[in-house]
Amino acid sequence: TQRLADEIRSGRLSPGSQLPTEQELSSATGVSRTVVREAVAALRAEGLVVTRQGLGAFVATDVQRRPFRIDPDELKSRSDVLQILELRMSLEIEVSGLAAERRTAKDLAQIKAALQAIDAEIESGGRAVDADFKFHLAIFRSVQNRYFPQFLEFLGHFIIPRQMVNVASESEAQRKQYLRRIQAEHIAIFEAIRDQNGAAARKAARRHLSNSLKRYHEIAARIIAKEKAKTAVYEEKSGRGKAEMPTG
Repeated sequence: TQRLADEIRSGRLSPGSQLPTEQELSSATGVSRTVVREAVAALRAEGLVVTRQGLGAFVATDVQRRPFRIDPDELKSRSDVLQILELRMSLEIEVSGLAAERRTAKDLAQIKAALQAIDAEIESGGRAVDADFKFHLAIFRSVQNRYFPQFLEFLGHFIIPRQMVNVASESEAQRKQYLRRIQAEHIAIFEAIRDQNGAAARKAARRHLSNSLKRYHEIAARIIAKEKAKTAVYEEKSGRGKAEMPTG
């Protein structure tokens, strides 16, 4: 499905051109005709393909561009997560500055409430992911531009990178210490917004997000080290087992 969609969007399959037959696609891709039919149906649902009774499937003449989206199935590597963090940095630094310059008293109260909710989550032993997201969402809403919070809600949980790494294996004390460091950065952003200091808010947001990148690198490195250690132990045991096998 994805390969055909890419060929259509790139223009390699021109609008109005006929797709190969089910049998031809099945032979070319090595999948069953049932899979081919499902792929064509998916392309038709996306508006990329139209079918004509008795004639077959054709590339739509008015192909709609696929809207921007982040597919969770595509976020499988460290590079993917780092790219999401870069997207977040480019957006959130400016948003924090605008929030400081435009926020109302009601906005500030909502940001403060979200900050307090994070504190409560940390103390109760939670990971505070939802509370963290609500804190950032409250800042985005303070900009007085409805498209900013809509975009953040679209990104959703991808905006919080620690969801994508397993920190649950650490002790509760380590986890609390980790979250408190993040919370100290949140407080710096809040205080700048409270003081309506746009430059300070941007600086605090940049520091927070730069530290997020560093933290992700550190956590990812620890996970990789643990995986390598497990692999080494397994290989050592496997090698020992083979060496001890009777040769007859």
